[in-house]
Amino acid sequence: MPITLDRHQGLCQATDEQFGLECPYCGVYAHLSPQSIPDASTLLKSKPKHIGLVYQCDACNAPIFLRFAVKQYTENAIELYQNFIELERPKERFPFSYLPKPTEVLFREALSCYSNNSFNAFASMCRRCAKSAFSAMGEGGKLRAFDDVMVAQGIAEIDDDSFEPIKRVLFDTGEDESLAILNRAQAGVLLEVLKDMFYQSFVRRGKLTRAIKVRRLFVQDGNGSLRPSA
Repeated sequence: MPITLDRHQGLCQATDEQFGLECPYCGVYAHLSPQSIPDASTLLKSKPKHIGLVYQCDACNAPIFLRFAVKQYTENAIELYQNFIELERPKERFPFSYLPKPTEVLFREALSCYSNNSFNAFASMCRRCAKSAFSAMGEGGKLRAFDDVMVAQGIAEIDDDSFEPIKRVLFDTGEDESLAILNRAQAGVLLEVLKDMFYQSFVRRGKLTRAIKVRRLFVQDGNGSLRPSA
């Protein structure tokens, strides 16, 4: 979807098709419509390296700010790269109540780093989250978590070279200075792997334990009524 700002025509796109994002305000994946477009003539004079465009969420009408890098300037137009940065990201959701309290606090802060595009701060917080979780899981917890993460790698079909930084963040015991520098894509993989690890280690166990307790508390007799189990 090439995007061009023309001195005379304003915002120009190759097609009339809209693109969509998950809105950081209403949480709905919706189409976006241009709302505020900078003046091309002014930009052609100053020639900044990045340009901000404001779109409107078609679901809730909230403004969404996107930053584009400039690909090239011509005499009457500015061509932008297709990739953009969301200045406000949707909050990540997770069933936090199943996590041990120290792990929950750290994980919430990690997600805040991710939402603010601070991906290497996010990696550091993920390491603290993992250490806290391993401590809560007790003896053998780290090994079980490692097995779950390796299963996740196989399911997602991630090659070893791409997955190595993720394993180092979660399972290495060195100082934070030894952490790999992560880009946006790697941080996204790390987020999903950590969420899956927490789900397998805490959420799945918690839900299953709670469901079994309920089943044991009440059993159905032949008349259809409920009575406490023995």
